[in-house]
Amino acid sequence: MDALHPRLLVGDFGAAFRFYDRVLPDLLGAVLTNGGPDGPYASWDVGDEGLLMLLDRAAMAEVTGASPVPDPPPAGPDRSMLVSRVSDVAAAYDLALRHGGTAVAPPTGRPQWGPTMRTAHLRDPEGNLLEFQSY
Repeated sequence: MDALHPRLLVGDFGAAFRFYDRVLPDLLGAVLTNGGPDGPYASWDVGDEGLLMLLDRAAMAEVTGASPVPDPPPAGPDRSMLVSRVSDVAAAYDLALRHGGTAVAPPTGRPQWGPTMRTAHLRDPEGNLLEFQSY
């Protein structure tokens, strides 16, 4: 049973799918369990737990009867961030950048957050903020 999992609503489904399909298996051992690059839905699991789901933004608008959000969505402050604990922050950051991520903040020690804490921040192809951390 999935207690809670993120579902990202994306405008360029193919780009988002390729990014996560190339990064999640190496980074977290995730397995694609549903969908493909043509969308409108895809999901990855780790073991028997849902890790991440993608859904085409226009398909979600059809479900809810809402007007689709313009693509790309209007710029604004981040309202969410996906955080993943990894064994090697620099390797995770490099992997994501090689597959279409955009750098925000390079791997950095964060002793104010914990004596061994390291983080790196980037954006996926849709602009969602990601944090890799180790401690």
